[in-house]
Amino acid sequence: MAETGILIAYFSHPGQNYVNGDIVELEVGNTEVAAKKLAAITGARLVRIEQAQNYPEDYHELTEVAKKELKAGARPPLKNALPDMIDVSYLFLGYPNWWGTMPMPVWTFLEAVDTAGIKIAPFCTNEGSGMGRSEKDLRALCPQAEICAGLPIIGHRVADSDAALRAWAAGILR
Repeated sequence: MAETGILIAYFSHPGQNYVNGDIVELEVGNTEVAAKKLAAITGARLVRIEQAQNYPEDYHELTEVAKKELKAGARPPLKNALPDMIDVSYLFLGYPNWWGTMPMPVWTFLEAVDTAGIKIAPFCTNEGSGMGRSEKDLRALCPQAEICAGLPIIGHRVADSDAALRAWAAGILR
C-alpha cells in the first residue's frame, strides 16, 4: 500500500498513562505504537509532534495542565521543525483523546502547516471516549482540508490494532 504523498504526524505521551482503569508506566505511548504500525502498513514517513516544554510526568498533574491549556486555547510551542507539506495529499493525524479532543500541541501543528486540499485522516487512542469532538474541531481548524472519518483505537488494545489500521487506511487511500 506504499504511496508517496502520505505523511503520518502524531502526538504521543509515554510515561504515566491511564490504561484500562489504572495508571501505568508506558515506555512508548499508545499513539506512537499505532503511528508506527500505520507507517509499516502505508510506507508513509513519520513526523512526531512534540511540545518544546515537557509535560509533567505525574498523570494527574499532566491532566490538569492539559485541561488548563484547553480552557485557555493555548498553543504550546513545538520542539521540532515543521515538515514540508508541498507534496502531501494525505495526512494521517494521530493523538490521544485529552479532555474530549486533541492535545493542544496538535492544534499548534495544524495551525502552522498548510492543510488546504489535503485529506486528513485522524486516529485517536483512548480508553473508551472514542474520537470525542476532535473530528468537529478538525473541521473548524482546517476548513480547506477534507476531514475523513477517524479511527478510534482503545489504548490498551493498540498492540492488536493492525487489522483495523490496515482496513481503515485502505479505505482512506482508495
